[in-house]
Amino acid sequence: MGTEREKKLGRRIKRLRKQAKLTQEEMAEKLRLSSKYIQFIEAGTRMPSLKTIYKVARALGVKVQKLFPF
Repeated sequence: MGTEREKKLGRRIKRLRKQAKLTQEEMAEKLRLSSKYIQFIEAGTRMPSLKTIYKVARALGVKVQKLFPF
């Protein structure tokens, strides 16, 4: 179980990933992470490192701030 912030971040990443028309597998490939880890992030059960957050933003074509509107 994750905190409310982790869940919000996960939901935001999932929504942006879908807007970018990427599957979890495609996103994982771009980030060189496992698709299972992407699942955990989106479910809000894992908090990605700052380095991973920057990679996610780059892969989605957004600024890091867009991931944290809360």
